[in-house]
Amino acid sequence: MAENTELESTARIARDLIRFDTSNYGEGKSNGETEAAEYLGALLEDMGLATDYVDAAPGRTSVIARVPGANGDKPALVVHGHTDVVPADPANWSVDPFAGEIRDGLLWGRGAVDMKDMDAMIITALQDVLGSGQQPARDLIVAFFSDEENGGVFGSHHIVDSRPELFAGATEAISEVGGYSVHVNGQRAYLLQTGEKALVWIKLVARGTAAHGSRIIHDNAVTKLARAVATIGQQEWPVELTATTRQLVAELARLMEVDPTTVGPDEVVLSTGSAAGFIHATLHTTTNPTLLTAGYKHNVIPDLAEALVDIRTLPGQEDEVLDRVRELVGDDIEIVVMHRDVGLENSFDGPLVDAMVGTLKAHDPGAQVLPYLLSGGTDNKALSMLGIKGYGFAPLQLPTDLDFPSMFHGVDERVPLDALVFGRQVLGDLFLNY
Repeated sequence: MAENTELESTARIARDLIRFDTSNYGEGKSNGETEAAEYLGALLEDMGLATDYVDAAPGRTSVIARVPGANGDKPALVVHGHTDVVPADPANWSVDPFAGEIRDGLLWGRGAVDMKDMDAMIITALQDVLGSGQQPARDLIVAFFSDEENGGVFGSHHIVDSRPELFAGATEAISEVGGYSVHVNGQRAYLLQTGEKALVWIKLVARGTAAHGSRIIHDNAVTKLARAVATIGQQEWPVELTATTRQLVAELARLMEVDPTTVGPDEVVLSTGSAAGFIHATLHTTTNPTLLTAGYKHNVIPDLAEALVDIRTLPGQEDEVLDRVRELVGDDIEIVVMHRDVGLENSFDGPLVDAMVGTLKAHDPGAQVLPYLLSGGTDNKALSMLGIKGYGFAPLQLPTDLDFPSMFHGVDERVPLDALVFGRQVLGDLFLNY
């Protein structure tokens, strides 16, 4: 369908943000987030808010503003998003990933769900609250971070380390990858993210003998690396349940009308269909090879080969899993830890959880709200260093035929326009009432 000049403002802001190509290639290589931060900062300033721009490096800008609440005695709530995105290859997409195209009632583009949609929902929910002459119930610290897709090195972690005073008085936070609806046995349920797995990004380094490609060389770095990568990539990690996933599996079994004592956790989760895309990896450690580098000419055996592996462990198991990975790859392979961050797990109770659940149910009566552990990570990891408890709550009511988990870092990323309006309204009510 043609672009609507009367586009609802949440969709318009999300579209504008998608048009800033903020691709983050990792290890400090990025197109930069400054323009997106300045765009969002201008919207905050238009609401009469004072902004702090923090540059961790040239072009790596985050923006933060404090919104005064009606009750200054309440602890502040951090409401945060990130403006960077993972790269997208236009050759694989059916639309330009950075055009912000509106088609079939959806907004398409890199960042449509991760997470420029939430950035826009935060802004328009604030506009609704402040524009009506009201205040949020408590101080809100609104932050749009750079570099989340690289673990927050040039974003949230930098700011937590260098400008912790910006989060003074805050005890809790909400951000991405939670509050989305899934469909389980014909019923709509929302997954509220109460924790996330730990992150360990490693590099495997294999060394060998450089030689002509025609020779017999047993000390071949590529062969060593290939063996290690295949071993790690094919490793089957056992099911291990945390307090969160145990509660989630029990609730899913109830909705699926199966007996969790006779049906295993994997089977319960996989029976939910596309919802398993959010949940299945939270039952296991994962060790996924993601990038290979070796050689420079067809007829030269290189003396160095490297691979990147993305490891996600259950909270607190980082050292144990690293030790096991070292056993798997053997002494010939050097392991370099490139980046490491903590796992998080909060209980599914308390005033903020009650407020998020209650607000969702007010907008979708009869819906189920379930806790879950995120298989990836968010900037809540950095905020936890300040004692701030983080949750994933970017509320979207989604149709049954949209495989939403596949949108994250996937091809043809898109979000329904009416889901953005739903999220705007839910967030606005949460700001007013919590």
